[in-house]
Amino acid sequence: MENLNFQVPNKFTPKVEEIEVTAWKDPYTRQIRAEEQKLYKHLLHWAQVESPSRLIERFHSLFIDGAGYPDSEIVMLLDQIISSKQAEQDFKFVLNRCCHILINRWQMNPQQQIAIPELVTLFENTSTKVGKHSYRSKSVRRLQELIKLFIESEQYVTLRRLSQVMSKTAELKNEAKVKPLGTLIRRYPYLYEHCLLSEDSTYEHQQNIRQIQAQAQAQFEIGLSQYVTYQVRRSHQAKKQAESPTKLIIPPVKNPTLLSDGELFGAIKQYAGRVEGSYSYRDLAQSFLTHSSKTPSFGAFKNDLYAYLITSIEPEYGKRQFNKKFQTHLQNILSHNDSQQVNEFLLIRTCSHLLNFLVVNSTQQPQHFIFIDLVANLGINITVGLLLKILLLCRKVKPYLEKRFSILFNHYESDSGAAVMWLIQSLENLNVALSIHFGSVDLSYLNQLR
Repeated sequence: MENLNFQVPNKFTPKVEEIEVTAWKDPYTRQIRAEEQKLYKHLLHWAQVESPSRLIERFHSLFIDGAGYPDSEIVMLLDQIISSKQAEQDFKFVLNRCCHILINRWQMNPQQQIAIPELVTLFENTSTKVGKHSYRSKSVRRLQELIKLFIESEQYVTLRRLSQVMSKTAELKNEAKVKPLGTLIRRYPYLYEHCLLSEDSTYEHQQNIRQIQAQAQAQFEIGLSQYVTYQVRRSHQAKKQAESPTKLIIPPVKNPTLLSDGELFGAIKQYAGRVEGSYSYRDLAQSFLTHSSKTPSFGAFKNDLYAYLITSIEPEYGKRQFNKKFQTHLQNILSHNDSQQVNEFLLIRTCSHLLNFLVVNSTQQPQHFIFIDLVANLGINITVGLLLKILLLCRKVKPYLEKRFSILFNHYESDSGAAVMWLIQSLENLNVALSIHFGSVDLSYLNQLR
């Protein structure tokens, strides 16, 4: 079995000038007050004409210091917003929108993206001495109270994760063990839509995140392809050196994962190569889909599905209790439809239920004992391979699997990498598996590697 250091802790884009601020709505179709609209238009104007550093100073003066802002009308508008009866419920949406007016502008220019983490960092130290601004002390204190509530909100959590994604600091393998898991979010593009968007994310921000996601995923896939090519060339060179003293200098290429070279090639062999006889995961899925198209009922389909999936489970482990639990769970899925013919709806629901069972089955208090047990007993390659077998039957559940892993990521993001190395390695393996089978860069040649 793989060395996991196993330990379970307790616990695309529109221009800013084209954005119609008045058309924006946040959750629950909340009525946007006139003061808020004026505040948004004010920030939108300055986002178009000022540098990131000046905008950050402006933002700090208005929202963090709460005093000394040069535009008294905007200060008055902000005071009206924070003094309203709905401020404790609504201000997090207002402030989040203000942040994203700046962020959406900076995301268009790669040279300005570094300002995003700087903006988010402002909230790490929000204590202000209000004595020198005694005429505004009440408003400043109220603002600080609301800032604290914002820091505890989902909106700030997604902002903090976005700042990690936009950070230009490269992660080192040894640092991954001592830093919190959340600092690694940049490595996993398939988590972006689930971890970087909040309930009030605007359309332009959603599109920005999808563009960032596509760029990050393509960068990883290209890096993976280049690294494998580099290693293959090194191998060929080593063989030739035995026959000829001529040495060709091959520029080194960095391993794009946090896996060791052995772990990475083991993962590639597992997800792209042959896993059962001469069959790859893709072969097995296509064979099953061809067979199941003739299955007379949903009930019979589930029996065949069990047989298809259980071959990935080592008999010694499966016979203890997993196989029985898995089969019972599978048979209970939409059992009132057992006599019907299989259709796309039943396939999607079945596969979603299985991913729920195998990875994590809730959000509030994530129950993921089965996934941990599979990883500990079968290893990460086989466990991720089992999930891949489901995805290859129904590609439409890929976002659902990504959501499952985002739940685990969110649950453990404050834990150190060393404490959740099993999850980091799972995330890394899943990135490789998804890139091979669902990526935009052709990695089909990987199945020829031995």
